[in-house]
Amino acid sequence: MPVYDYACDDCGPFTALRPMAAFQDPHACPLCGGDAPRALLTAPALAGMDPARRIAAATNERSANAPKSSKQHGPGCGCCSGRKLKAPAEKAAAMKSFPSARPWMISH
Repeated sequence: MPVYDYACDDCGPFTALRPMAAFQDPHACPLCGGDAPRALLTAPALAGMDPARRIAAATNERSANAPKSSKQHGPGCGCCSGRKLKAPAEKAAAMKSFPSARPWMISH
């Protein structure tokens, strides 16, 4: 619930926590009990956050309800598609062997 400012003619300004539906209605003064109309005494305050922190908070909020699965990689990524990718050592060993198309070219 938001906090609204009110100005009592006899006692002066005060603030009250009210529902948004009753923002235009007068409120009873806490000192004298008379109805005080709403007054705009302070500027509205906006709770701001730097963009990086807001993005991190939104990511944490989403992951609490629906965490991302590691199965959501792109097509053919190797870890999800079922095909086995060659390790870098296996590729290097295969390149050192005799090539099938050019047997006269031997790798050093």
